[in-house]
Parts: sequence; structure tokens; C-alpha cells
Amino acid sequence: MNSKQINFQVARFITSAPNIKHMPEDTGVEIAFAGRSNAGKSSALNAITQQKSLARTSKTPGRTQLINVFELSEGKRLIDLPGYGYAKVPEEMKLKWQEALSEYLQKRACLKGLVVLMDIRHPLKDIDQQLLQWACESKLPVLALLTKCDKLKSGARKAEVLKVREAVKVFGDDIRVEAFSSLKGTGLDQAKEILSDWLLQGDGETVAAEVPDAEQE
Repeated sequence: MNSKQINFQVARFITSAPNIKHMPEDTGVEIAFAGRSNAGKSSALNAITQQKSLARTSKTPGRTQLINVFELSEGKRLIDLPGYGYAKVPEEMKLKWQEALSEYLQKRACLKGLVVLMDIRHPLKDIDQQLLQWACESKLPVLALLTKCDKLKSGARKAEVLKVREAVKVFGDDIRVEAFSSLKGTGLDQAKEILSDWLLQGDGETVAAEVPDAEQE
């Protein structure tokens, strides 16, 4: 790990893009946040940046329809990808989200790390596993945050983390699994440390790989 840490509090919103053609130039380093629509992705981004409303949270999952870009400094960005897997939206909208998500993951060369957020009570759904498989094939490091861990007691939380760590071994060695609570701050320091490391050393090339079609649940 790099001893230097990024100041995430300076994150500022740059743009919302329907696809990668409308995003900033494909240079520098980007870390993308992906997860099911009810996994607490926006809350996690707000907790990491210590900004209450950087990423909009909604009581209605599935509201994030665009790729939201947040800049930390020149050439260092956090990307909030459209939530996936939420059933109560029109099929046409699901397909648009899926297309934007897949295009970004396949073609964005400056993507250097992927944060996959999963509700600790419902981890490793099919689409989550497809993302992990894609990241493995692309030699892209992954931080899997098991969100809402405050909903479980300590023993159950630790058991679930160990269970998921064991399960993701099939996808390779470059996946970190941590319990996370945006409410209690659990896992926040570990997440910032890992993200800082990626943002500060993300040089080499990212290998594009085919992303499986997202199965809506």
C-alpha cells in the first residue's frame, strides 16, 4: 500500500453522462463504483468523501440513470455507475442503463479499479458474480464492500465476510472483501486506503474484456 492518502473530501461533481462519449477525456485514473440499485452505493460514496449529498441518495432504488463523474484532482476521478438489477423500472430504461454500464466497463481505458457494493445480507447475486468475473478477466483489482453491515450482529457479520472471501477466490487473487457501513463508518478507513493506493499507482494498461449481459432480477 502507498503511504500517501488521497483527500477524498475535495471531490466535486463534474458531469452526468448517458454514455462514455459524454465523459471527460479517457486519461488519468478512474475508480468505478458499481452495485445493485439497493446496495447503498450513493451512501458509500458520500461517506468516503465525507459529503452528505455528493452522490444523491433516494428512497426509490434505481433512480441513478446516468454515469456520474466526480473529480478529486486533475486526472483522478470517482465514477458512480448506474445501479443495476432493480425490477421496478421500464424494460427500455433497464436496457439503456445496462448498455451504459457495459460500454463503460469494456471501453474506458483509464479505469484502474472497481468497487462492487453488495448488501451484506444478500451478497453475490448473479450480476455481482458476472462483474467479478469480468474484473478477473480484465486483471482489474476489486474492492467488494459488504454494505449495511450494521444490520448484522458482530458474529454474523464476521461469518458473512469470511464466507464471501472464500467464495470470491474462484475469481482470482485481486479481490478484497470488507464489511462496510456508511452509517457507522465501519470499513471506511480500509476503503480509503485501498482507493488511495489505486489512484496513486494506477499506471499500466487496463485490458478490455467482454462483459456478460446483465440479467435483471
